[in-house]
Amino acid sequence: MSLPAKGPAGQTQPKAIIGVSLKMYFGYDRTLDWCRDVAGFAAGHPAVRSGEIELFALPSHPVLAEAARVLGAAGVASGAQDIFWKDEGAFTGEVGGKIIAEVGGRYAEVGHAERRRIFGEDDDVIGLKTAAAFRNGLTPVLCVGEPARGTAADAARYCIREIDAVLNRAESLGQSGRTIVAYEPQWAIGAAEPATPSFISDVIRGLDAHLRSRPGQADSRVIYGGSAGPGLIGQLDSAVAGLFLGRFAHDPEALRTILDETSARLGLPIGTEATA
Repeated sequence: MSLPAKGPAGQTQPKAIIGVSLKMYFGYDRTLDWCRDVAGFAAGHPAVRSGEIELFALPSHPVLAEAARVLGAAGVASGAQDIFWKDEGAFTGEVGGKIIAEVGGRYAEVGHAERRRIFGEDDDVIGLKTAAAFRNGLTPVLCVGEPARGTAADAARYCIREIDAVLNRAESLGQSGRTIVAYEPQWAIGAAEPATPSFISDVIRGLDAHLRSRPGQADSRVIYGGSAGPGLIGQLDSAVAGLFLGRFAHDPEALRTILDETSARLGLPIGTEATA
């Protein structure tokens, strides 16, 4: 098996990305049980161990430190589902990027449709949060997606406007870096079925080309979320770097299946090897 490519800093560049947001579904103990189950098979999964699949999970803030310890030992990264735009100060109830990084977080989700709808976050606020992620060495997981079903071309245009507004705002503050964009059409979030594979592929081809053409974003990738589950990844275009999972990954065995499907798509070994 050939070794994965190396980036500018000598780090392995993943061939695929699988992320999981647990939202607010699990309590503390159940979250850690889930983390231990995932760590159990991720530690022996060839593509995760080699770094060819970048696997990360976003638990609730109170669990992040312990989740990062449990998952990190198996080569799985952790991060936060939200981040405040300031690193510290008199901001009651908020969690800044400085402490997220300090407890082992490596990612920060920004821009999810629920944050926009429930908390009124706009592109400017999301840009400030993205800048905070960059400033603290975190990879932003930038969620974008059109509110209503339409054509793939219209969806791509809508999402490109969101990407540019957010990254331009971060860059105006002198902050930039690798970005994971999660394309989540709002009309597909929580739906019984995802968007069709051809629609997803058409939209993400456009987003991927645009994102990676921006200065400093050559290593950035686009993944798909929005009722994504087992059986989907093998139907998508190679421009789709992976999946951003929600409820379908609540069952660790479903996540294991998706890792194997992703490996098979890339022609990588599947299954779990014994670990020392």
